[in-house]
Amino acid sequence: MPSSQQHGPWALVVGGSEGVGAAFAEQLAHDGLNVVLVARTASTLADTATGIRALGVEVRTIAVDLLADDATAQIADATSDIAVGLLILNAGANTYGHDFVSGDLDRLSQMVTLNISRQLELVHHFGGPMAQRGRGGIILVGSLAGYLGTAHESVYAGAKAFSRVFAEGLWAELQPHGVDVLELVLGVTRTPAMERAGLRFDLPGLNVAEPADVAAEGLAHLADGPVWVAGGNYEAAQKRSRFPRNILVRKASDAIAAMMGR
Repeated sequence: MPSSQQHGPWALVVGGSEGVGAAFAEQLAHDGLNVVLVARTASTLADTATGIRALGVEVRTIAVDLLADDATAQIADATSDIAVGLLILNAGANTYGHDFVSGDLDRLSQMVTLNISRQLELVHHFGGPMAQRGRGGIILVGSLAGYLGTAHESVYAGAKAFSRVFAEGLWAELQPHGVDVLELVLGVTRTPAMERAGLRFDLPGLNVAEPADVAAEGLAHLADGPVWVAGGNYEAAQKRSRFPRNILVRKASDAIAAMMGR
């Protein structure tokens, strides 16, 4: 579990205004950590921050579009006077599900920027001081999508696969420096973003996790890196790692199409 001594005094939650990110922030505040919330919409950030402050900790908000060229610089400037001991990267969704060759390349590239480029920049900026201090923690919120390519999600799945493998190498590098690294792999989770995307949570047999539950699981297993599969999806992750790949990819693509009502 996070502690002020190992992971404080400040936690930075990117994508912290709603869903899993807001659940992380609330639980960290209960543990006594001050919180910086980063998201695009200032009004949603303000509402979440009000609830977190009521728990007796300091809260800062940074309203920034992570696709902006200077997004990382804005976050760095706004946190230059505090010690961030826990970095949680929860921002990164499938913002453009589309066949690759007929899709808009700019929008597909933005998904890479959001899920990979900003992740690298923020981990580099905040991870270095953690290693120097000899303590800290980094949670990269991943997805089961990163275990298997599917139609309409080739770029997103590839980005999530990158995140998982990156976390594994980062864990090996930072563990000797006292910094915990965890790729928290989520399955279907009942978040506002998924609801807006039209995901059908009522499909028979669909395993749906709640934001508060997966956030609690991630924090409880922060020291159990490099990868923790949350929400009862460990067996699903194992199945997605098997061969032959052609059968798995076709079945997964059909299942995603059903969930999205395609």
